[in-house]
Amino acid sequence: MVVSIPTKVSTPRRSTRIAADVLIEIQGERFAYAGETITVNLHGALVRIAAPLKLGDRITLHVHGTGRSAGAAVVFAEYEASQFGIELDCPENIWGMADPPPDWMT
Repeated sequence: MVVSIPTKVSTPRRSTRIAADVLIEIQGERFAYAGETITVNLHGALVRIAAPLKLGDRITLHVHGTGRSAGAAVVFAEYEASQFGIELDCPENIWGMADPPPDWMT
């Protein structure tokens, strides 16, 4: 018997993605891992992190460059590449992008 493990929660894109290498830390109940973003947007990011994250995991994301933190959830997982999609609880420019796209302002 083959059991399929979902690797993403499907939701439509809501804001423009920007390629950005931002140093982050992801914290869970019993772990903290350093990582980096691959792309960011107002609603979250694609991150690279060597952590055993699972879809639906609740995390706190800390951005080193801005000193800001936010609650988030894991909504995508590419385990072989150690890449995870993170959705912020509240849309915001936690990344500190100085000149964000217009759809980040709405």
